[in-house]
Amino acid sequence: MDTAVRTGTRDGSVDRERLATATVDTVLVVGLVLLGNVEHGGNPIADPLASLETVAPFAIGWAAVSLLAGLYTRDGLEPVRDYRLLAITWIAAANVGLMLRASSLFEGGATWPFPLVITGFGLLALLGWRVGYALFRSATT
Repeated sequence: MDTAVRTGTRDGSVDRERLATATVDTVLVVGLVLLGNVEHGGNPIADPLASLETVAPFAIGWAAVSLLAGLYTRDGLEPVRDYRLLAITWIAAANVGLMLRASSLFEGGATWPFPLVITGFGLLALLGWRVGYALFRSATT
């Protein structure tokens, strides 16, 4: 007898809504990192390569962890479970991004309190837009 608990099935397909969700999530992650870069004196237009090097660890972390977690391929999750999976995925992705940024592969570092800032604001942005969109959809249907 199998005692495993199924928390959602992966159907492996990517439809238009999932693709749009993945795009908005990725744009928010990139935008958040770029905003932080600008706030600390960076200029994405004058120095695009430095901005790319700032964004790359977090974009790589987000892509890798969200794919491993099956964030965009799971079907049938309840909203609370979906938000929980999103939060756990972002926390893991932020940590991967922080480790990459602190490595010798990328310029920059992860000095205190940057890990709290990127993790907290990332959670706020990702969960905020998803909850807002869900409320909007429920109000229009």
